[in-house]
Amino acid sequence: MSNIKKKKGVIAILTGGGDVPGLNPAIRTLTIRAIREGFQVIGLRRGWAGTINIKRNKKADNSLAYQILTEEIVNKAGRTGGTFLHSSRTNPCNVPKISVPDHLKSQYNNEINDLTPEVIKNLDFLGVDYLIPIGGDDTLSYGVRLYKEGVNVVAMPKTMDNDVPGTDYCIGFSTCVTRTIQMTHNLRTSAGSHERILVLEVFGRYAGYTAMLPTMAGAANRCVIPEYKFNMDKLTELLVKDRTDNPSKYSVVLVSEGAMFEGSNMVFKEMEKDAFGHAKLGGIGELVSAKIKELSAKYNKKKPVNVINQKLGYLVRGGDPDAIDSIVPMAYGNLALDLILKGVHGRLVVLKNGRYDNVPIDVVTSFKKYVNVEKHYNTDRLRPHYKSFEMLPLFIMTSD
Repeated sequence: MSNIKKKKGVIAILTGGGDVPGLNPAIRTLTIRAIREGFQVIGLRRGWAGTINIKRNKKADNSLAYQILTEEIVNKAGRTGGTFLHSSRTNPCNVPKISVPDHLKSQYNNEINDLTPEVIKNLDFLGVDYLIPIGGDDTLSYGVRLYKEGVNVVAMPKTMDNDVPGTDYCIGFSTCVTRTIQMTHNLRTSAGSHERILVLEVFGRYAGYTAMLPTMAGAANRCVIPEYKFNMDKLTELLVKDRTDNPSKYSVVLVSEGAMFEGSNMVFKEMEKDAFGHAKLGGIGELVSAKIKELSAKYNKKKPVNVINQKLGYLVRGGDPDAIDSIVPMAYGNLALDLILKGVHGRLVVLKNGRYDNVPIDVVTSFKKYVNVEKHYNTDRLRPHYKSFEMLPLFIMTSD
């Protein structure tokens, strides 16, 4: 029996995975309209972690697991970055023994535990009619699991890597591209002053969109991406020539965090894996910088070229959303509520070929979204490739 009195219905919303600008506008839009339509809205805190930490007791303090959302609460946060509901990389079907909530330890004491039965009971305890997860393919893959278990799920795609299948756009991507371009332009003054090669490591574990779009927009001369293992000599030769041809004597390369040398694998900062099986990446930018300096004399009349190395990291995911990441989340929130009002669930709201739509949620687990190297990446020039922009969507590279 729920401890919450139902109105027209109860909607629960959560944000999982990494934070991005645009999450709070999405929460704000959906909450305000849902309340005005007669729904009660619950914010599940810390992503999927909130769903496993609820104590099914009317007298229990569950304030760390969820909160009732009001217009006043969401209006205060709606124009800011990050997520006021907080986030985590919790995967309820893969919970280590040490992370099992205290009140469940007697029932779940394996080294790895599937707490999905508790999640479903907890959602029922809250009286949740519809669940709205906002996240990337990891977060949403668990949303698919719950949908298959009978939970009414309507999902929103979020990730600055822009790699959720089925949609051309994920919340956070535009701000990431905007910040990358801005910071690259800021750093080029130092590169030019010292006549160096500028190496910037950007996000992109499996997909290189965050390196491709800024490069296409003129922020960098070259980019290397996870989808194509690059030759270090070729990259160095190109960058040295770019530097020589530039009157200010500098050049710029964007390096996706998941990029790999020929014959090598991804570079990890640490080998400990998160709940979805991913080890933390980091360090490819440093390796590329060192190799460029080592090899540069070969292409620069036997004189080595110094390098500026900078990892942009969280700088591109912090702060307020840009215009697109204020508009798209607003549209996604409305799309999600439209589906709920129609009694439709098991859908992912998307932006496809410039138009808002929705697709079956299991598209999230049906394939992986990568840059189409043959279509969009010139492997000889190590930069984006295109023939014509006619009839292409806003961000050029689609999810197909």
